[in-house]
Amino acid sequence: MHTQFLQQAIDLAIENVRTGNGGPFGAVICQDNKVIAACSNIVTCSNDPTAHAEITAIRTACQHLNNFQLTDCTIYSSCEPCPMCLGAIYWARLGQVYFACNRFDAAQAGFDDSFIYNEIAAKLENRTINMQHIEIDRALQPFIAWQEQEEKICY
Repeated sequence: MHTQFLQQAIDLAIENVRTGNGGPFGAVICQDNKVIAACSNIVTCSNDPTAHAEITAIRTACQHLNNFQLTDCTIYSSCEPCPMCLGAIYWARLGQVYFACNRFDAAQAGFDDSFIYNEIAAKLENRTINMQHIEIDRALQPFIAWQEQEEKICY
């Protein structure tokens, strides 16, 4: 079963390249061995740098299930998820991840995310993009309000 769903993700990636809709990436999300989302990378056609195949598949699956958690779902990706997609996979609490190509294959094709992995590990003052923590009065108020809220949906 896994190879069938993984092949579907690869086919989505190939078709995406052929149609020119985005990058060479596809993702499929299944629940109980049934596809509930099948998406490809649409970064360039949507002008959305977050529209990676895994992200669009997570969004589609969450809408399909009317839930922000995908704990009983599996994602199949044509390539090892990038740092952003990996974060989204953890936030969505997917149960399993299967991928075909790895990050080194992607780098050879021009999709090198090693600089992002390095940036995450770097101290703020050493990051490429200027990032500064500024202390502001009442900055913690949103968190205090959240903690005091009795009827909240934890995630």
